[in-house]
Amino acid sequence: MAEGILPKAFWILAATVFAAATVVYGQAPCYFIFGDSTFDNGNNNNLQSKAKVNFSPYGIDFPKGPTGRFTNGRTIPDMIGELSGFKDLIPPYAGASREQAHTGLNYASGGGGLREETSEHLGDRISLRKQIQNHKKAIKKAKVPAERLGQCLYAINIGSNDYINNYFMSEHYNTSRRFKPDQYAYSLIILYRSYLKSLHRLGARKVALFSITQIGCTPKMMVSHGGGKGCAKEVNNAVAIFNKNLEDLVKDFNRKVQGAKFTYVDIFSGGDPLAYGLLGFKVGDKACCTVPPGGELCEPNQPVCANRTEYVFWDSIHSSEATNKLVAKGSFDGLLTNPYSISQLVKQ
Repeated sequence: MAEGILPKAFWILAATVFAAATVVYGQAPCYFIFGDSTFDNGNNNNLQSKAKVNFSPYGIDFPKGPTGRFTNGRTIPDMIGELSGFKDLIPPYAGASREQAHTGLNYASGGGGLREETSEHLGDRISLRKQIQNHKKAIKKAKVPAERLGQCLYAINIGSNDYINNYFMSEHYNTSRRFKPDQYAYSLIILYRSYLKSLHRLGARKVALFSITQIGCTPKMMVSHGGGKGCAKEVNNAVAIFNKNLEDLVKDFNRKVQGAKFTYVDIFSGGDPLAYGLLGFKVGDKACCTVPPGGELCEPNQPVCANRTEYVFWDSIHSSEATNKLVAKGSFDGLLTNPYSISQLVKQ
């Protein structure tokens, strides 16, 4: 499929899902969230890090204002939680009460990756390994029963920073000189597998693993690696290798690990911003907020676009709430998943 754009029929179907009313299909007893800035809801706020956004205009469309979410409103896991029947938003691990571990915690961290050194030039961040360690501490301290954990929903979105803030940032990291794209993807999957085994040992049975999106089509990477003339194909091709390995890893877990119900969420296919035009998005190559030249995040208290529902991207790397809604609905209803929809994980 040229440029990764899906057939028009897919996007017409996606538009139907996007426009459909929110329907709650069931509710898991608890919900745990892991990942990077796309899932972070405030864990980085008190870290010594450049990867934090607890300032305006972030949260301009969120009832509580700036919270540390890297978007203008709700995140993908926020919306999945709503669809899953949770009345309250899952809080960040940082500052949460002990008892909250019985209902759910968000461990995601802006800049976090599979590799420990990923994003180290940005300062403090919490890698997936450390996020799982935090989860272990939380459920042990709260004495969450194993049978309850086995019914919980787990969502993970990790890996983008291992490319944006590692492999394709050769001025700070040497991984692109040490590994060919297929070798690097394999090394990341080896780490991912070990972390998932740890999470399974801690009781996780229903896990949604999000692919890396077409990060080569983000405004930042279009400029830095696409020559400002479109998506950075080199970046997307490297990410596609990782995603194929991740999908195979999901299949392997479901086949070999007792009681596992893992699902792969494909947010790469159709990720070219041009494809979003079929869904009513009018701007797919620019940030909605004011981003300084060569930057990634919004400048504090600077103007933003008025028609935010028409923008794919909020800043130069993170999606808008409107885009997040599309992904959340598509993954929950099964449009983007294999073999289980998230709604099936919630119900089973």
